[in-house]
Amino acid sequence: MPYIKIGTENGSDIELYYNDHGTGKPIVLIHGYPLDGNSWERQERALLAHGYRCITYDRRGYGHSSQPTVGYDYDTFAADLKALLDHLALDQEVVLVGFSMGTGEVTRYLGTYGSAGVSKAVLIGAIPPYILQADDNPQGVPADVFEGLKQAALADRYAFLDSFVANLYNADDSIPERLSESALRASSQVAYGSGPYASYASIDTWLTDFRGDLPKIDIPVLAVHGTADRVLPPQVTVERLRDERLIANLTVVEIRDGPHNVCWTHADEVNSALLSFLGRPAADRDTAMLAAAQM
Repeated sequence: MPYIKIGTENGSDIELYYNDHGTGKPIVLIHGYPLDGNSWERQERALLAHGYRCITYDRRGYGHSSQPTVGYDYDTFAADLKALLDHLALDQEVVLVGFSMGTGEVTRYLGTYGSAGVSKAVLIGAIPPYILQADDNPQGVPADVFEGLKQAALADRYAFLDSFVANLYNADDSIPERLSESALRASSQVAYGSGPYASYASIDTWLTDFRGDLPKIDIPVLAVHGTADRVLPPQVTVERLRDERLIANLTVVEIRDGPHNVCWTHADEVNSALLSFLGRPAADRDTAMLAAAQM
């Protein structure tokens, strides 16, 4: 199992687990809360079939990565991403793709380290620009909402995660047409395996202000968002990115009635938007998607 060291806590190594599959142009896929790198399976299958190299990793605190009690902030998350890119010598034509919490890594990375070596970026279920309500951000969500989430996570982490995961998929609407009970149960099992500290501490990271990072993004960006997203409603996230022109070169694709995790429930629509943004001709996409369906 491939790991890289990204720090220490009390003399023990903090390690990041990753997978690196395929050849060709590298696509780095960064998962959302409270999942892991395997949550990209429906995108990875299509990307591999189109000849892309796919790199997924588990954020610190999640999946097979170490579960420290330090480093739960976006400066550290972006540094972890840079460590992985440096380790794999990914310095040309990289595409960064983030889902949910992973969109924060993409945004902070580009705001901090710039776009050298990165050709494009994708934000699926975006958390930027800034979801906390404040005097200079009246469009945001009141702080007591997030305090309630933190208290729920402390009171009964497993019950909290069950509820959160159900809202990732709008399970009450998505089962059985777009989500199986088995898939929902599998996501809950992954969530249970996240670090107890990470499950709680990550909630504060959602309140990060990315408004200073966004103007620094000088590469094409695709934003994909479900119109029925209950976790990160479009009116406080992607609609602001578009309407306030916070990213210079932004393409927005709305998925009608899509929940937060459209990567799973609306995989065909997400993959079509992703492949189009990456520049695959339609005929090539159709042929490769047929091949992927037969894998």
